[in-house]
Amino acid sequence: MSAVAKLLIDYGWQVSGSDDNFYPPVSEYIKKHKIKFTNGYKAGNIPGNVDLIIVGKHARLNEKENTETRAALKLGVPVRSYPEILGELSKNTQNIVVAGSYGKSTCAALLAWCLEHAGKDPSYFIGAIPNTPLESSKKGNGKLFVLEGDEYPSSNWDDKSKFLYYHPAHILLTSLTHDHLNIFRTQEEYKNTYKKLLLLLPQKGLIVACADGEGIKETIKGCGLDKNTVFYSVNSKAPWHIANTKLRQLSTFDIVYKNKVVTKIRTSLLGKHNFENILGVAALLLSLKIISPAEFSEAVAGFESLNRRLDRRSDKIAVPIYEGFGSSCAKAKSAIEAMRAHFPKRNLVVIFEPHAFSWRSGDAVEWYDSVFKGAEVVLIYKPPRGTNRFDLGNILKRIKISGPKAEGFSNVQRGLSLLENNIGSNSAVLILSSGGFGGFIGATTKWLEEKFPEIY
Repeated sequence: MSAVAKLLIDYGWQVSGSDDNFYPPVSEYIKKHKIKFTNGYKAGNIPGNVDLIIVGKHARLNEKENTETRAALKLGVPVRSYPEILGELSKNTQNIVVAGSYGKSTCAALLAWCLEHAGKDPSYFIGAIPNTPLESSKKGNGKLFVLEGDEYPSSNWDDKSKFLYYHPAHILLTSLTHDHLNIFRTQEEYKNTYKKLLLLLPQKGLIVACADGEGIKETIKGCGLDKNTVFYSVNSKAPWHIANTKLRQLSTFDIVYKNKVVTKIRTSLLGKHNFENILGVAALLLSLKIISPAEFSEAVAGFESLNRRLDRRSDKIAVPIYEGFGSSCAKAKSAIEAMRAHFPKRNLVVIFEPHAFSWRSGDAVEWYDSVFKGAEVVLIYKPPRGTNRFDLGNILKRIKISGPKAEGFSNVQRGLSLLENNIGSNSAVLILSSGGFGGFIGATTKWLEEKFPEIY
């Protein structure tokens, strides 16, 4: 929603908003752009001269329980979901929609960054806070619009997936790993909403898809879109693949198309999944000949991790500390594998918050059997209040059975005590959550800066 607010400001709107769970990095982004914001819901938050109301997709925003939502629906002014608004703003541009169960934010940010670097002045919408480009959304003057496409329902009154409003001219499809189990009860239900997206593609539209993604080839074939599709893979010899990979703090690899090196890449991003993201963006931009290979490699060299997408929390700490987005099993595994690959001689300590509903659902209990493979220690912050079919005690038991040492905590003080007992000079630290962690992320960073300062 913060990115939508910024985009509407670009289009000339005056914007204000409210929420009841406000934490970094979004809270800092809102303050940076001086967007009027109220912490907490009430009817009085709505300005008297309002022309348009946008309501997010959250269980607490339903009409029966939320006084502000109830007041909004009674005013007689247009009430929309943010995907509907994005659809309106992007109806006259050539839209590149990035979709998939993971990798969307990084790919969308890299697409926008490459296009800006090449002087294409795109519009874009990114569902995270990037460092490159400097904004999560922007109205550009070019013909291209990059949209991160989410499969989640648009609002509490509209079950249509968000990305179905985005008028795709081209699609980058990263993965179809079953996600949002509370919405899509089966893998087939999950794939069906992506089929609807693919079928929106115009006759000359391009699909760039990861060949290793579960169910991707079958889904594309089922839509009759094989001829519109280009595949990429870091694992198999798809037409677009990588070679000569060297893992370092600044890693290098070659991008190859049909056995010919197209360009050489230098990147500070960690992990095979991020190399896959870079490759997917290359396959799309270079297949469409929107930018040159040289422009692409130059842009990637300057591209930085997004906030909460394996970005380094501080360069003042001798112990590596990174934060990943832990909203699903696949995302958590990718982050852990990346840390193990780049810091193989260090003891990996994972600090995890089971914030997303799926982590607290009995349907996902088996995730805990393998997700933390490669970690020596796992510190678990208490699940948020609400419907938890799998509480902290059960989570800890399940993890301990699978191998790693696991301990839980419910406040910052206890968490810092666990850090003292489990982190040493030979550790590497990975923070995983999609929530606020009760302020523990900032406290952890500060503690490590004091305990293990980097000496230059």
